[in-house]
Amino acid sequence: MFANFTFENPEFFWLFLLLPLAIGWYLWKRNKQTPELKISTTKGFKAKSGLLPKLKPVLFVLRVLVLSLVITAMARPRTVDVSTQTSSTQGIDIVMAIDVSASMLARDLQPNRLDATKNVAEEFIQDRPGDRIGLVVYAGESFTKTPITSDKAIVLDALEDIEYNNVLEGGTAIGSGLATAVNRIKDSDAESKVIILLTDGVNNAGFIDPNTASELAIEFGIKVYTIGVGSNGMALSPISVTRTGRIQFGNVQVEIDEELLKEIAAATGGKYFRATNNEKLEEIYAEIDALEKTEIEEFRYYNYDEKFRPLVLLAGGLLLFEVLLRFTIFRGFI
Repeated sequence: MFANFTFENPEFFWLFLLLPLAIGWYLWKRNKQTPELKISTTKGFKAKSGLLPKLKPVLFVLRVLVLSLVITAMARPRTVDVSTQTSSTQGIDIVMAIDVSASMLARDLQPNRLDATKNVAEEFIQDRPGDRIGLVVYAGESFTKTPITSDKAIVLDALEDIEYNNVLEGGTAIGSGLATAVNRIKDSDAESKVIILLTDGVNNAGFIDPNTASELAIEFGIKVYTIGVGSNGMALSPISVTRTGRIQFGNVQVEIDEELLKEIAAATGGKYFRATNNEKLEEIYAEIDALEKTEIEEFRYYNYDEKFRPLVLLAGGLLLFEVLLRFTIFRGFI
């Protein structure tokens, strides 16, 4: 309720320290002004006390309330409504090219390489509200899952739908995946154009040489970050499919063409990363996120609603009421 309630001049609250002095002064003067009559006995007087003399201190209480309200009004209480508007001063367009070949079902990352990649990519996308992002998937061939867009809901839905199936030709066409990503982002007018290419294998399919695709990226000023996914040594990977369609797993030597991925990254001004486990994959995306930051300019609009006016009006009403009492009902006792 009071989250947006502020005081513009809170230093006036120091004046409340004067109120105890005023109360002490009032009590001292009241005792001095009370007449005294010394007699030997009061037996001849019938004690009868009226109500008005007992209520006379109400006048001073009203005066203190008036002073308190005035001090609070001088502190200028008000509520603040803050609205923000952001604008991107340096937009970044990003295409994420994800390997969806059968080897991405290997279980050296949990629950497997593909699902681990999707989980981390989802967080990466959500953390970049000012950028446009697109998705490309590839195995033995490649296609655009979603073009670059600022609608993160569309991108996240498309990311969730990515899974291994038999629609794409088997194999790993790194050149095709990179070329498709370049084709998707090459006409962008963004200040910075970035491709994040993720794979867990070697280029063994497709009709486009990875170096040719890399040259296209250089020509259009596109930076490529490459990620090799897979543990060192052996990994529990798909080795065959039964007649019922069930995938059988066995230990397979992990083979990633790191030299090729390093060459692509170095030639385009990017960087190569190796993700051997889930934690390392998260660190990689966090590092890319830090390297490719969009500059956001934020505008804040403040709407102030002053609250001192009701206090001043209330103080004026109480003061008028106190004056009326002083010169009417309590006039004979002052």
